[in-house]
Amino acid sequence: QVDLVESGGGSVQAGESLKLSCVASGATYSSYCWGWFRQAPGKEREPVAAIDSTGGTSYADSLKGRFTVSRDSAKNTLFLQMSSLEPEDTGMYVCAAVRAHFVNEGGNCRLPWAYSGQGTQVTVSS
Repeated sequence: QVDLVESGGGSVQAGESLKLSCVASGATYSSYCWGWFRQAPGKEREPVAAIDSTGGTSYADSLKGRFTVSRDSAKNTLFLQMSSLEPEDTGMYVCAAVRAHFVNEGGNCRLPWAYSGQGTQVTVSS
């Protein structure tokens, strides 16, 4: 069982930045692919970013250049640095993991997410 706990969400103005964190237990970064997806009211779930066991990363095309995914393996923590936030970025950001070695395009891993946290809310106002 993999447990994921997110933090760092909040309410910001457009143009500001936020850094989300996700602490993982029950799995090692060497065996898993990790990432983030987001869910906004009335919208489909949207992939955001992923990072694999080799450090390879993948992003949703619309978010490239503004979002950066990273990890601290020693602390079992995944991060999502978000800059130049827009109202359209509002949503619940959820940390996820799957036992897979590599990312796929578009902010996904090569297998569907197997584990996910409860999420942290991000609200961006104009």
